[in-house]
Amino acid sequence: MNSLSKDTLVGISLGIALFVYSIVSSTNNYLMFLHLPSLLMVLGGTIAATFISFKFEDVKFALKEFAGIFAPQKINPETLYKEVKNIIAWARIIKLEGLQGLEKELARVKISDPFIKYGGELIITGYRGDELRKMLTNFTETTYERNIIGSYVLKKMADFAPGFGMLGTVIGLIIMLDQLEGDPKGLGQGLAFALITTLYGVFIANLFFKPAAEKAKQKQETLRLRNLLVTEGFVLLGENKDSILIQDMLNSFMDSSYHFSVSNREN
Repeated sequence: MNSLSKDTLVGISLGIALFVYSIVSSTNNYLMFLHLPSLLMVLGGTIAATFISFKFEDVKFALKEFAGIFAPQKINPETLYKEVKNIIAWARIIKLEGLQGLEKELARVKISDPFIKYGGELIITGYRGDELRKMLTNFTETTYERNIIGSYVLKKMADFAPGFGMLGTVIGLIIMLDQLEGDPKGLGQGLAFALITTLYGVFIANLFFKPAAEKAKQKQETLRLRNLLVTEGFVLLGENKDSILIQDMLNSFMDSSYHFSVSNREN
């Protein structure tokens, strides 16, 4: 369960449960709401329109972001606290051993995060002050702009889904009208296709695509905040500032209940 996002699972489960309950409690013929052609119309049309509107790589990334809503957030107050702790530890290493000590430490812990790895390389290379801040800020903002496309694509999918639901409604009405002088059973089939397709479009858009878009956006905004915090930390490291100043500066990015304290030896 730790590998899954509990809030996402609770939200989706609750939404589906309420949807199912409203149907089961209102009719005994609840199986009529299971209509494969309507589902294919909405999902197939939405995916087709998305591929027409965006590059394959963007759609692939958006679907990956959609799957990512079921995973817990990698960046949270606890991980930010650890980032501050690491930066202050690196400041102490620089005070004692200089940049060579920092280089050895970064090589020892084998940093895999691209942003921290890039920032460490810049400091060791000798960049300082505004130059260092500008390069790290550029990295942060361009990463955000590249990744936010996933949220934008999911929002467009949420727009497309009800539209194809309405398209299914028109098709169903045409079928129904065509059967006015024929088999009365066709009227029911056409009306079912008409209304259920719209239902599927609205349901999928509002329970899946829109929430996924918002969560993907929140994920990228959290990453940007974390990168801005680390940027400030690296700038202070480059200026060889003392631990107390780094602590107070980085704590300004944090929730007050997660402020780091260098005086607490347990940290």
